[in-house]
Amino acid sequence: MKRKFITFEGPEGSGKTTQLLLLAKYLKENGRHLVVTREPGGTEISEKLRNILLDASNLHLCDRTELLLILSSRAQNTEEIILPALEEDKIVLCDRYSDSTLAYQSFARGFDLEQTRRMCLFATNGLQPALTFLLDIDPRTGLERATASARTNKVALPHDRMEAQGLDFHRKVRKGFLALAGSEPERFRVLDSREPIDEIHAKIVAFTMKIIDAQD
Repeated sequence: MKRKFITFEGPEGSGKTTQLLLLAKYLKENGRHLVVTREPGGTEISEKLRNILLDASNLHLCDRTELLLILSSRAQNTEEIILPALEEDKIVLCDRYSDSTLAYQSFARGFDLEQTRRMCLFATNGLQPALTFLLDIDPRTGLERATASARTNKVALPHDRMEAQGLDFHRKVRKGFLALAGSEPERFRVLDSREPIDEIHAKIVAFTMKIIDAQD
């Protein structure tokens, strides 16, 4: 069932959301049935939790509360959106999932990695992606991209509590993602965000269709 569950991961400003939407467009144009969701978020309840988590004014949100809110959002999204779609043999594309929690909350925040991993498995009822695209980028460049995007869209800065963390925090996040990818090379596909968007998209399509065609 999990074979059509595909996630997109990466540091802030990596372009993962852009690539997810491009893949979704490609799949729809080729007659594939799919569901697109995001983390945190995806459901009415989860989106409310997302607003709390990313609100830049919530400066006193403690790290444990942050972790538990993220897991609560994921549990609801998995139960309400992801698992039913997979049961119907749909492709599910998700913008962030458990790997983000391991990178941000364990590698960057300092929570025990194995304990966080167990908590993630509890929240997802054991569900893990079949394929994960990691859009890799230098943290400084990624944050500059995110800031430029916010200004282009006339969003007040800082507009995202996670993006507002210091550069050292985001370096730890990137290190975490790369460590996770290195530990599961059969699941992860690491892509260089500095490459042209269309070239990255072509690689993502090729990897995705290989997974999907094997299940049809």
